[in-house]
Amino acid sequence: MDSITFGRVTVTLPHLNEPGLYLSNVTTLDSARGVVQDFQYGDADLRDLDLAETRLVTGRVSNLRVDRMQLDQVRLDSVEFDTCDLAAARITDSKLSRVVFRNCRIMGAGLIGGTLDNVLFDNCKLDYATFEQIRATGAVVFSKCALTEVSFTGCDLGGAVLDTCDLRLTEFGRGKYQGLDLRGNDLTSLRGVANLGKVLIDRTQQAELAEALVAELDVTFADNLDDQ
Repeated sequence: MDSITFGRVTVTLPHLNEPGLYLSNVTTLDSARGVVQDFQYGDADLRDLDLAETRLVTGRVSNLRVDRMQLDQVRLDSVEFDTCDLAAARITDSKLSRVVFRNCRIMGAGLIGGTLDNVLFDNCKLDYATFEQIRATGAVVFSKCALTEVSFTGCDLGGAVLDTCDLRLTEFGRGKYQGLDLRGNDLTSLRGVANLGKVLIDRTQQAELAEALVAELDVTFADNLDDQ
């Protein structure tokens, strides 16, 4: 089974290249049985994609553009999304296991109440997205992603990795972040720094975290008072 390592974390990838595995082309991700398995879907431009209490197992979704996507109580097992535009997607109370989002646009999305287990966001645009009550039960990695003004609230991301990401005004609300690996990122404009106890950084990033904290506290420097 393929995997990729980021620092101290190894992500298990979808097993889509197993010998003897054949992915059938499908025209929809909806199923009366509630399960779509061993599938390949894509090259579609949709206005809406609504899935509820559905399980997608072992498949690839590519070149999909959706104006509005709602996934509620959906389970994704061994699924890859490649070069998809899923802007403003809303994923609620769902479980993602061995899932990869690669070269995807997921700006303004909302991931609310669910678990991530061996999930990789690779070179994705997630600007303005919201993560609420998301729990990492396995490896979770954001690699080379744009996370401008993304907010994490009430999340358990202990041991997750942010690798070479754009973290401008990325906000960490109250949550569990022990062991969150922030090495290799510019931390100067983070928000919610006080909530990032016991994260993992390089020594050279100490000044960056201090700068972010000073900006957040909106302190006044004495020499500025003297100038006045």
